[in-house]
Amino acid sequence: MSHQRTVYVIDDDTDARRVLTAQLATMGVEAWPFSDGRDFLAMASHVAPGCILLTMEMPDCPGLDVMAALASREIEWPVICLSAARDLAVAVEAMKRGAVDFLEKPLPTETLTIALGLAAAALDQRLQAGEARRAAQERLSRLTPREEDVALALLGGQSNKLVAHQFGISVRTVEMHRAHIMAKLGVRSLAEAAILASQAGVMPEVALHADPSGNWRPVPRLQPLTFGKLSRSAY
Repeated sequence: MSHQRTVYVIDDDTDARRVLTAQLATMGVEAWPFSDGRDFLAMASHVAPGCILLTMEMPDCPGLDVMAALASREIEWPVICLSAARDLAVAVEAMKRGAVDFLEKPLPTETLTIALGLAAAALDQRLQAGEARRAAQERLSRLTPREEDVALALLGGQSNKLVAHQFGISVRTVEMHRAHIMAKLGVRSLAEAAILASQAGVMPEVALHADPSGNWRPVPRLQPLTFGKLSRSAY
């Protein structure tokens, strides 16, 4: 794993936390120990992104609660869940919530190395996706409210004529809005605009299909969301 990546160890057992931190040190991994999930959550916005080693059996703040709090704050760092008990239900729930792995204590170094490698790769991918999302959101934020409305209608598969009727404007005005939208977003087609919107998280993943004229049109898999609601949200 990358030496620039930090691992955050969350375990309320002092001895176990010290052992794991020392084990990571022998592997050349920088570890930040936390005795409570709430302490980590209080610091998460002030530290660099990293991988999380999370003990599940913590009475005051169980591991699943920590994962829920991370999700609610949109902290998408990879989590490796640790457990001293063989609780299948907890393991299944943790994996459903996106855990990279679920490991039983004590941890053989080889097992830990493999898990951290997977977590580091996942973190790199998520950070890259986050950068792409922020860049796409910045481009979408250049649109005026009316341009947002027109763009969403066009991305929904409506023709210029239908968009004009919907907003009570002329087809020529729709064409002008469309040209401005393309220029501001730096795209050459609706298909590229749909991909950009999907990257920004402002609408569901889109599929493309050919209309009767043979032109490819973006078709949202679900009802589109508004640009204004999500394009300016924090990642």
